[in-house]
Amino acid sequence: MVVLTEHSSGSPSSSSSHDHTYRYDVFLSFRGADTRNSFTDHLYNALVDAGIITFLDDEEIETGEQLKPELESAIQSSRASIIVLSKNYASSTWCLDELVLILEQKTKFNQIVIPIFYDVEPTHVRKQQSSFGEAMEKHKKRMETESDADKRTELAEKMESWKRALTQVADLKGKDAKDGKETELIKEVVTNIHRRLGVLLSNTLPRLIGRDHYIESISSWLVDGSCNANDILTIVGIGGIGKTSLAKYVFQLHSTKFHKSSFIEGINTRCREKFTGLLGLQKQLHGDISKKIQLQVNDVSVYTSILENALVHKKVFIVLDDIGSLDQLDALIGSKGLHRGSKVIVTTNDMSLTERCALFNTQVQSKHTEVLLDGLWESKSLELLCIHAFKSQNPKEGYKEVSEKLAKYCDGHPLALEVLGRSLYKRDVAYWEECIEGLKKEPHSRIKGALKMSVDSLPSENDKDLFKHIACFFVGTDRYVSETILKACNINTRSGITHLTERCLLSTAWNNTLMMHQLVQDIGRDLVRQESPYKPGERSRLWCHEESFEVLQHKKGTENLIGLAFDMRMLRKENLRGSLELKTDAFIKMDSLKLLRLDFVKINGSYKYISKELRWLSMHGFQFKSIPLDIPMENLVALDMSYSNIESFDMSYSYSQRFVSGLKWLIGSSSKEKPLLRSLKILDLSFCEQLHSLGGFLELPALEWLIVRNCIRLIEVCESIEQCVDLLHVDLRYCYKLKNVPISIGKLKKIKTLLLDGCSPRQSQIEMWDMNSSQSSPSTIPSDLKFFTFSLPRSLIRLSLANNNLSNESFPMDLSCLSMLEELWLDNNPIVSIPICMHYEFGVCNMFYQVNEMRDWISSRSKGSSISFTILSSPNKL
Repeated sequence: MVVLTEHSSGSPSSSSSHDHTYRYDVFLSFRGADTRNSFTDHLYNALVDAGIITFLDDEEIETGEQLKPELESAIQSSRASIIVLSKNYASSTWCLDELVLILEQKTKFNQIVIPIFYDVEPTHVRKQQSSFGEAMEKHKKRMETESDADKRTELAEKMESWKRALTQVADLKGKDAKDGKETELIKEVVTNIHRRLGVLLSNTLPRLIGRDHYIESISSWLVDGSCNANDILTIVGIGGIGKTSLAKYVFQLHSTKFHKSSFIEGINTRCREKFTGLLGLQKQLHGDISKKIQLQVNDVSVYTSILENALVHKKVFIVLDDIGSLDQLDALIGSKGLHRGSKVIVTTNDMSLTERCALFNTQVQSKHTEVLLDGLWESKSLELLCIHAFKSQNPKEGYKEVSEKLAKYCDGHPLALEVLGRSLYKRDVAYWEECIEGLKKEPHSRIKGALKMSVDSLPSENDKDLFKHIACFFVGTDRYVSETILKACNINTRSGITHLTERCLLSTAWNNTLMMHQLVQDIGRDLVRQESPYKPGERSRLWCHEESFEVLQHKKGTENLIGLAFDMRMLRKENLRGSLELKTDAFIKMDSLKLLRLDFVKINGSYKYISKELRWLSMHGFQFKSIPLDIPMENLVALDMSYSNIESFDMSYSYSQRFVSGLKWLIGSSSKEKPLLRSLKILDLSFCEQLHSLGGFLELPALEWLIVRNCIRLIEVCESIEQCVDLLHVDLRYCYKLKNVPISIGKLKKIKTLLLDGCSPRQSQIEMWDMNSSQSSPSTIPSDLKFFTFSLPRSLIRLSLANNNLSNESFPMDLSCLSMLEELWLDNNPIVSIPICMHYEFGVCNMFYQVNEMRDWISSRSKGSSISFTILSSPNKL
């Protein structure tokens, strides 16, 4: 994702400069007879030795009057020109023509021009005196003696352009070779040109695969002509995602457009490696944007003031790569502001840093643009991998499958693709397969190092524990569910998830599930694995199904374990040895266990051995018809029994007589005693195909989420649901046999989401009536239309009634009492025109319609911020 704001059109000169193609860093203009074998030769060699691509014409004798096309082309394709103005420079018409063209390039394309006055006075050049005056006089006489009138006019025009050029070049800031040693002068010139050029053509980065859109967007920001005093762009992403490479590429393209530029690389690493690292970075930045004055300052705060004064007075382009803390950013750019037109790019793995820095806490107008750097698309990932593994853009014959498998593992991460691709160069397929298997157990050290820096930057142990919890158990889980469970484990999730998100270690998907990059998740799990590399039972968390099975089978669990996940379906049959039978006494030593997921597991014995510290219990595919009464539930906040065989869930005293004695132990022998499930906030019984009744809500006073999706035999939900006063979310989708939605749902004052998709395949009717009035359920509605005869809670924000055979006649004419409603979903209902209730202000109304049915009522919508429609995709239905 690229987030860019306040775009403006760049100036024509900026656009032209951006489109210019360069072949040389420097063009050398000189009079061969004066300096070819002396000063110019030494200067040329010094430039080449410094990696500066330099054009030098090796033609000794000038042939013809016109400048050679190759010289003209070389000047136009150079980023800078150095003009050695020697005694006889003006006597050469070629030199003068070069000079004119060079100054034109400076005007049109901001070409850097450095004149060197070699044994001549700048004033003699400016006023055409001494040898320059004599040379110009000879050119004048030659013009006057020319018999061809056209040539004479042409020479006269050239004379004027030469004079202007000599005057202009003499006014430029240059170097005087009269004083000091030539070697020192050459060294100074090379250093100056290197600094002003920034990234040299010889160091040109290869094409950034899959990053064209980012390059275009950032380039547009750089040339937008913005006059904001503080204009900063932050490139954010996980380690190794390509932030530095992108910033370098953009710096190379645009650094010459600014008076001064500086690229400070690896800031966080350099600060960690050296005690005086930050001071050294300040000195480097000051040297790049100011005169080469050696300041004897060894205090960071004093140097910050020096940098602040320099930044206020100069138009600069600065890249601060790998900023890891506010101290680093504040020390380098201070708080006084930037000169108008200056641009600063920051790369970091913490998206919160820039807007919290001192510069943004001032009254000066500021503009911040954020670019979130994502991984490469699948096709580009494969291309990058192949470039490093096969030196081509496509997989080698026989390697397509393993290449795609490895590219999928890397999940678009450029560093991983590059490192692993290089390591597999000229390796056979079997070696590739073994490498991929090894990566599942332990990440590559270089990739791990790049990503672990983000984890190490987390501000607290709470955040690091949260990171490991999510990496091991909660990727792909609803954020609210995850937060609820982890809060019960004494994890501060509000600030923790914010910190993880800011460092690009975590994101929240469109459906509110927690997401992690595959490699980031591997790093989190590897941190846990390193707690005890060879004894899984001694780690804090177990998520690998083979390891969990081994620990449970051989009873190797310890008090260190706080979380364990095991899905019997995930075991590889070829790796199984011995009996698959597990016993509950395997949990005896796991006193600290808080998170337990036992999906599709057959386990025998008493559940009393499971830790009383349990906060989350997931038992998908549970084999028995009822929930065991000896499961410790005192502290349980989330219970997930999806896909189970349970037939009834009812914690009330009216529960079937054969469970009364057990329930007295479970919920207490008298009503004064607290319910054992008093802490339960999330109950998920989805896809329990044998479940026919749901009740006993009095015993679930803390319940916030009730999910009973796709329970196809569910007939009744008890009216006692009104006792769950904190209920926020009810999901009864596709419970086809449900007779009625509980009328008492209308009494719930906190409920935000009600999902009733596909609950009534018969013709249905919605009735709106006030639960506070003396009127009871309407009696005039036929029995087959009474499924939705209930009052909708006024607190609703999201309501879904899709696939319920609702028609215009059966849908309520007025939903104005639902003042908080933002989303209403009515897909696949035979509503042929917009209900009157749609005139009220809803954020999203989603309907599944054929196109010809939409025209009749779309124009009648008068209010609301947005409305979305799902169009049938089948061509036959359009």
